[in-house]
Amino acid sequence: MLAITDYPAFVIAILVFLAIPGPGNLAMISSTAQGGIRGGLASTFGIIAGDQILLWCAVAGVAALLKAYPAAFATVQWVGAAYLAWMGYKLITVITAKPGQGAVLQLKPSHFARQSFFITLLNPKAIVFYMAFFPLFIDPARAPGLGTFAAMALTIAVLTFAYGLAATLISHFMAERIRANPRVSGGLQKLAGVALICFGLRLALTK
Repeated sequence: MLAITDYPAFVIAILVFLAIPGPGNLAMISSTAQGGIRGGLASTFGIIAGDQILLWCAVAGVAALLKAYPAAFATVQWVGAAYLAWMGYKLITVITAKPGQGAVLQLKPSHFARQSFFITLLNPKAIVFYMAFFPLFIDPARAPGLGTFAAMALTIAVLTFAYGLAATLISHFMAERIRANPRVSGGLQKLAGVALICFGLRLALTK
């Protein structure tokens, strides 16, 4: 029997965390703007894949290892920060399409999936977060087995996909209208790039 307590609260908490602005959300929106619905969904699957790896690393106790070896944590943190800054730079410097034209970058969905995967994976704090988050919804009177963590991981994956699908459709709907004005489109694209660089700096500087 699963050792999850207050499953509805667990679902609500995950949805709230998904809605918090962050590099994953930004990558999803940017991928939709550049690659349409296919790009947004590919980005969503990339986020899910990276998130599942971090989640199971947390279950395996990698968070304790990162805490025991601060240098390892700092290395992954700096690599993640550099990757976010590089993605931000790419968004700032890319040429914006003119009205009536398609996106200048003709990228395959796999590009957006890979991009979001690494943005998600290169965030070591997510492992520590899962280590602190899971115990909140586990019944201490029952030892949580593999099935409990599998159910929680599956729930997170399903909710992430549902959220990503909704965010992609909304972003695509807005992008189609914004793209008609190249100045607005270009400005938002550069703003997204600056935001990614800021997220990278925040990841690098916070402890």
